[in-house]
This record gives sequence, C-alpha cells and structure tokens, in this order.
Amino acid sequence: MTPKPFVKGVGAVAAFAAIVLTGMSIRSSPVQADDEVNNDESKIQIGFAIAPVPLNLTGKDRRLVGLGSYIVNGANDCNACHHSGTPPNFEYLPGGNPYFNQRKVVNPATYLGGGQNFGPVGPPPSPDIITRNLTPDKTGHPEGGHTFAEFLQIIRNGKDFDHLHPNCSATRTTNCIPAFTGVDGDLLQIMPWPYYQSMTDHDLLAIYTYLSAIPCIDTIVAGQPQLRNICH
Repeated sequence: MTPKPFVKGVGAVAAFAAIVLTGMSIRSSPVQADDEVNNDESKIQIGFAIAPVPLNLTGKDRRLVGLGSYIVNGANDCNACHHSGTPPNFEYLPGGNPYFNQRKVVNPATYLGGGQNFGPVGPPPSPDIITRNLTPDKTGHPEGGHTFAEFLQIIRNGKDFDHLHPNCSATRTTNCIPAFTGVDGDLLQIMPWPYYQSMTDHDLLAIYTYLSAIPCIDTIVAGQPQLRNICH
C-alpha cells in the first residue's frame, strides 16, 4: 500500500464466509496431516530466507519465527505501510528498489520502524494517522511493548491501546476526531484489522513471535508518540 496525502474513512473491510459443519465428526487422514506439516515447513523455510533483518531466536520458537516471517514478508507486505523510510526509495535501499527495475533489497535500518503519514482520518481538528513502530522495545515485546494478549485484541477488535486519535469532547477540542463523523476514536483507523481478524491464533502468535525477534528501532519523535520506542 502506498501512503496517500489524505485518507478519509475508517479503513478496509474484508468479507469472510463461515462454513458450519453439523451432525458429523471430521477427521483428517494421515496423508492430509502430512501435507499440512510439509506445507507449514516450506513456509517456515521461505520465511527465514526472505527475512530482511537478522533475527534473535533466543528463547523463541524457531518454527513460529519462520512462519511469522513468511506471513509478514511473503503473504503480506506489512513493511510497505510500517517502514520509516523516505522517498524516493521508501522501504528499499538505494539501488535495491524493484520499482526502478533493481533487485529488491529492503532497508534494514527502516524496517517496520513506522512513521508513514496517511493524513487526517476526518475533518479538522482530526489528527494525522501515522503508522506505528512495530519493532520490539526494551521489554522485548513488539509494537510498543504490547503483550500477546493485547496484540490479539489489536488484531481481532482494532483496539487502540495508545489512544492517539480520541473523539472530541467538551474537554478535548484539539487533535481529536469530531463525533459527528461517526468514527470511533478508540478503534485503529486505516490499519486493516478487519481483514486480519479471522486469522488463526497460531498464525497471529507466529506474527507476534516474529516481530519480537526483529531488531529494535529506537525512536523518540516530538509530537509523534506512536513512534516512541526505547530499545534499552
């Protein structure tokens, strides 16, 4: 996704179909189980091959880290919105921008460091929506030190634990979202959590574990608390 100078709305919504099986017991055959394991293993190997930064595997489930890398870097492009790079190469190193017919090389110094400005979510005095730093902080937890339980709430329900774009009120009249817009300031905006919310707990744990294994990007930016991340 390419950042836009002004984005208005509440983000992307995905439709999911539910298949309800009743009155029968479903059992996977050994062949099916083996295929699932082999498929998962291939994703893990690809995940390690495409990880653009060195990974800290100490105390972590290696399989989860590899699978998480596959989901973050292969099945999705989280870095496209959450990198901290600038034009013209954005998330790529100079000379490694595939959009310039160059061999892709992700810039590790800006990887998932956040800071892309999507503009205000509504009319003034709405604040700009700026992507978060997803790297682990000094606690070792990613995305600003959130626990896995909190991460599940973020992805499943769009909960904004940082309260960075609250609704306006009698006591809050600046940097807030006007109530008449219908936008809930307690929910993450722009972030397509409705698309990701139906992922399995296992896959979300893999993403979380991978994000805890990448290098921390230490940032303290005045006026941008979503980027505050202290490594030590």
